[in-house]
Amino acid sequence: MEFYIFLIVCYLISLFVFLYVNTRTPSTETQIATPAAGNRSLAPAASQLSSSTSTRGFVKPPSSTVNSSLHRNFTQAGTDLNENEAKKQVLACPICYDMLTWSDDPVFSVDFTPRSILECSICKKAYSGNETHLDLTITSGSKKSGGYMPASSEIFRLPLVSYLYERGWRQGFSIWGGFPGPEKEFEMMKDYLKPVIGGSIIDASCASGPFSRLFAKSGLFSLVVALDFSETMLKQCFDFIKQENNISQENLILVRADIARLPFASSSIDAVHAGAALHCWPSPSAGVAEISRILRPGGVFVATTYVVDGPYSFIPFLSRIRQSFRQISGSHVYLSDRELKDVCSTCGLVDYTYVRNRRFIMISARKPN
Repeated sequence: MEFYIFLIVCYLISLFVFLYVNTRTPSTETQIATPAAGNRSLAPAASQLSSSTSTRGFVKPPSSTVNSSLHRNFTQAGTDLNENEAKKQVLACPICYDMLTWSDDPVFSVDFTPRSILECSICKKAYSGNETHLDLTITSGSKKSGGYMPASSEIFRLPLVSYLYERGWRQGFSIWGGFPGPEKEFEMMKDYLKPVIGGSIIDASCASGPFSRLFAKSGLFSLVVALDFSETMLKQCFDFIKQENNISQENLILVRADIARLPFASSSIDAVHAGAALHCWPSPSAGVAEISRILRPGGVFVATTYVVDGPYSFIPFLSRIRQSFRQISGSHVYLSDRELKDVCSTCGLVDYTYVRNRRFIMISARKPN
């Protein structure tokens, strides 16, 4: 019942935002995807979940996903390119996907990258940033934000929502959805990310950056990209980074981008994480397709969202209610983990696996070698 009330509240909020821009019975048992042959349960990772749940373990990615080429840093890429030159080839024009030319020597850091100017050699479009992030959207440089965006996207651009995200909003996911919280979720996903340690990771739809900061502080990745479409979220992300003394601001950049038009070269990124984001994307399949494109062979995709199943599956006209909710809000309600598996497999990702805790679900898949 509390989730049904939550849907109604989300519906009303989304309706308000839609008008404004135009003038997630819980299961107490954690469910694990059936592991493929050779897989095994990793209890220590899943034990990070709340002790009130019956957690059996985490499914380790198949041994075939461990690609030794993904363990190296950019400086060990098997070429004569230095680290900055290799990273330089990661960013691409979101229009034609051609590599971007920097106006000066590229320095990947929170402070320097936003002040850079990049240009596409094919379409000649220039991209720049401001004091907090680099804008690599198609509308970069334009005074207008472009065409219509659904309420699920626009609501996170409101300054108040961005301010409240880590000051109560995200914490609410634990109450109604069973989300363990960023720190525990990070510990859980480490097993999935083992094959790509030392590589690059994108925190897609990073919001105010709780996971971006965890990735950066871990020292496990040679490049961390905090990516979001919301300028106000990126501003909050920047402010939180500046407030922390134990986080390196080198090899950490903030990028504004559209999840359906990612400004990265094909097969250039080692891992993509999307925390509590899939259900907010206007087209999850378009976003996952783009993620599949930019992942290196063997690259890993890890995401969390929520699934409404169990007794809710028997609500009359549920499919029609979900369709209407999606049309107005632009967000998606998943009724089973199979829907998420279908999105991944349709977009060319393999070895899908998941872990459940009430409505919370963490999924992982990889790009074939």
